Amino acid sequence: MRDVKEILKDLTWIADNPRACLDEVLAEGKKAVGVMPYYAPEELVYAAGMVPFGLWGADMAVSASRQYFPAFYCGIVHTILELGLTGKLSGLSAVMIPLTCDSLKGMGANWKYGVKTIPIIDVPYAQNRKIEAGKAFTTAKYREILEKLESISGKKATDEDILAAIRLFNENRAACLEFVRLAPKHTDVISALARSRVLKSRTFGDRARHTALVRELNEALAALPECTKGVPVVTTGILADSSELMNILDENGYVIAADQVAYESVELRYPVPEVPADPVSGFAVRLAETEGTSVLYDPGKKRAADLKDLAKEAGAAGVIWVGTKFCDPEEFDYVPVKKVLEEADIPLLTLEVDRQMVNFEQIRTAAEAFKDAVQ
Repeated sequence: MRDVKEILKDLTWIADNPRACLDEVLAEGKKAVGVMPYYAPEELVYAAGMVPFGLWGADMAVSASRQYFPAFYCGIVHTILELGLTGKLSGLSAVMIPLTCDSLKGMGANWKYGVKTIPIIDVPYAQNRKIEAGKAFTTAKYREILEKLESISGKKATDEDILAAIRLFNENRAACLEFVRLAPKHTDVISALARSRVLKSRTFGDRARHTALVRELNEALAALPECTKGVPVVTTGILADSSELMNILDENGYVIAADQVAYESVELRYPVPEVPADPVSGFAVRLAETEGTSVLYDPGKKRAADLKDLAKEAGAAGVIWVGTKFCDPEEFDYVPVKKVLEEADIPLLTLEVDRQMVNFEQIRTAAEAFKDAVQ
């Protein structure tokens, strides 16, 4: 059995080298489809014989994208477009753009005008996602998406192909969730940064390979004695993969006991159900069941109550709100979340991050002060 450090090295390399991972896919003669956030039916890409490739932007300065979006715009969208405009995503056969927020709804037209070599596939879904009419609408749209993917790949996806893809991706979700459960029990070997890299690495390249690596890691962790030293917290937000942010949490002895992050456990907690009679309908069911995120219709703000329960179950000393700068859906959710946590006497640290940030000193100071307050 390999030790934890060796396995983490492999997973960290994948997370930190997305372009190299894409080149590996292309060198194998496979086609890749870029998948922007959030909750796109990646399994349909796989069922059509291609590889889904996560596009969540990058920590970088932008210049070309400023011709299309104002400076006060979502950094995730800005940097994805920058990568496309500067040729960093060359080789992709298409990009999928879920229409889950206003920023992404404006992405398609700008992408089509600026990145002419990579076609787009819009991914619409019903806002009223829980009612039967909403599920039927989403299912119909996803069937159209599958047809577009098949035309790109030249492969017809059978129901068996779709079910096999669903099974593969659900297995990956389960392995990652087991890692999320084990990580806070082994704080001597799993830092906040390492945890982030393990979860981020699943979006690049072959999902079966990633599942095998995470299962190997879980087995190695389970064989070690437990170590729970640190200040347990729950993170929430859209994205929390900044190396600088994770290093600050590690410097201050924070342990991510659980998370409600769209890029991390929110995506993992909701597998696609297998519906043999109509496999595509399973994606609409999953979308209807997903909770804990600001970009899906949530009139009762169930996210707040779920976060409170998650913090209590994890024994967290507090919650860290990792706010994505200029993200309206997140800002709308902040008030009800803050209210519910205050009523439950759960401390809340509010941080604001951006893909283009270079100075993290305010975040460092806030993290130090919060640690002193909750210890």
